[in-house]
Amino acid sequence: MTLGLGPAEWQNVGLSLRVAFWATLVSLPFAMLAALALARGQFWGREALNIAVHLPLVLPPVVTGYLLLVLFGSQGPLGRAFETVLGLSFAFRWTGAALACGIMAFPLMVRAIRLAVEAVDQGLEEAAATLGAGRIRIFLTVTLPLMLPGVLAGVVLGFAKALGEFGATITFVSNIPGETQTIPTAIYSLLQVPGEEPAALRLIVISIVLAAGALVASELLARRVTKGVRGA
Repeated sequence: MTLGLGPAEWQNVGLSLRVAFWATLVSLPFAMLAALALARGQFWGREALNIAVHLPLVLPPVVTGYLLLVLFGSQGPLGRAFETVLGLSFAFRWTGAALACGIMAFPLMVRAIRLAVEAVDQGLEEAAATLGAGRIRIFLTVTLPLMLPGVLAGVVLGFAKALGEFGATITFVSNIPGETQTIPTAIYSLLQVPGEEPAALRLIVISIVLAAGALVASELLARRVTKGVRGA
């Protein structure tokens, strides 16, 4: 078996990285807001928010994909709204794959960031407030640096989950080569064809390398950030 990738396989890898990047980038601000609300907020509907955030984690991915198809498909209410207002369509497009991956990765991102927020010493925030700092300045100079390792962990977990997402993606946007066929869906297709096991194995190796690389990068970044916060 050769580990050299052909044009189609490079296309799958490139599309997977593109989908995972945008899924993580767009999900991150919402994940931070949800994590802050769940960690610090006391409001009506907090438990409902908590359930909604974690629902994709426990639902069968095919159910999540079907719900996305109903809501964000070309005939769905949200799908029509996005296409009319922004000219953005999701069904059977790579943007839909990014949406599905982002939603499946969202609970992991929120969980990691929420734990980081809960670990922040609120006494430091109160001390900054007594010195006259406003809420925004306290968040930017005290809270955010202290929760940054958790944010990085959430980003890497979300990125790795998006790279490996299969069920919701194939249900929502199908498995179209060059448009929605990511590494997991390409592996699935190859395993259905006799004699294509070597090609599937090459993509499996690539997926392992990408996931391991993301975890190593996360660990190194978290250590550097932690050292920087302690030294500040």
